[in-house]
Amino acid sequence: MDSIGEQTLYRVVVNGEEQYSIWPMDRENALGWSDEGKTGTKQECLDYIESVWVDMRPLSLRKVMEAGDGTPMTEGKS
Repeated sequence: MDSIGEQTLYRVVVNGEEQYSIWPMDRENALGWSDEGKTGTKQECLDYIESVWVDMRPLSLRKVMEAGDGTPMTEGKS
């Protein structure tokens, strides 16, 4: 028995913080999101994301943590 979710084709999208999501193929990407190159069923796209998105931290946080002592900078701290 097919559900609507299994009939809909999706694409994997990624934003500037290297966070992943899925978006229906028949809709324009949301502002700030671009195609990652993977398309398929909802489950195929989710499986792909699970295999490539191994560090859930946003890119900006990873950069701060790699540049310093691992502690994100707070306002007033230099």
